[in-house]
Amino acid sequence: MNQLSTEELKAKAKVVRRHIVEMTGAAASGHPGGSLSCTDILVALYFNQMNHDPKAPGWSERDRLVLSKGHACPALYSVLAESGYFSPDTLTDFRKFGSPLQGHPDRRKLPGIEASTGSLGQGLSIGIGIALARRLDPKKYFTYVLTSDGEMNEGQTWEAAAMAAHHKVDHLIAFLDYNKFQLDDSTKKICDMEPVVEKWKSFRWHVQEIDGHDMEQIIKAIEMAKKVQGQPAMIVAHTVKGKGVSFMEGNNHFHGVAPTADEIKRALEELK
Repeated sequence: MNQLSTEELKAKAKVVRRHIVEMTGAAASGHPGGSLSCTDILVALYFNQMNHDPKAPGWSERDRLVLSKGHACPALYSVLAESGYFSPDTLTDFRKFGSPLQGHPDRRKLPGIEASTGSLGQGLSIGIGIALARRLDPKKYFTYVLTSDGEMNEGQTWEAAAMAAHHKVDHLIAFLDYNKFQLDDSTKKICDMEPVVEKWKSFRWHVQEIDGHDMEQIIKAIEMAKKVQGQPAMIVAHTVKGKGVSFMEGNNHFHGVAPTADEIKRALEELK
């Protein structure tokens, strides 16, 4: 893995955001808002922190990432394509009939996908299983899970949180993409889960709270989490839904609505 500098990471994130806009626009469907909010986290992981090899997707000592918020797959697909797992030219096949770039990740279809996700609330459990497998066949990898604030409403999330702490599952680093929206409204109106940070601490996780769009903070938090032993780690990343496109930022209309042709043009102008 070649580590990109902070400035290079910011530039790469802009490229990934352009892909997201173009993909969802070409498909006339998808989830641009939540894909844009987690872009900086994924870029920091794949281009600075994770050990992985696009030429050997099955490498046994690779770091694993589980995208629990599977509807944000445009961000993951774009990062994988930019990493070299497949050609970026195929990204606009997103959601087309027969395309491996499905509306949610399918590990049978694409290299680099560690888990088929989309049924929300299950990703953390999958990640714990992968992290526990590391104990049976000792390897050096880390398992990352990217989850959403809407998934904090899921009972399975908290069962998994309790189980991971009880079994002292380390080398497990979870991110909460805390963009404050879910489905068709704000998290506060649907089911307010505050105080989120204190909840995770009470479940005996090592918890950090960061700006999820600040590359320096993201990298520092990951490096700190990697040092944690005998305890799972949670990074609560405060993000903005639709980040990077002015008319999408904080606008939950774009949770599951693709940009129009005019909106694509405006967004790409902003992302130059």
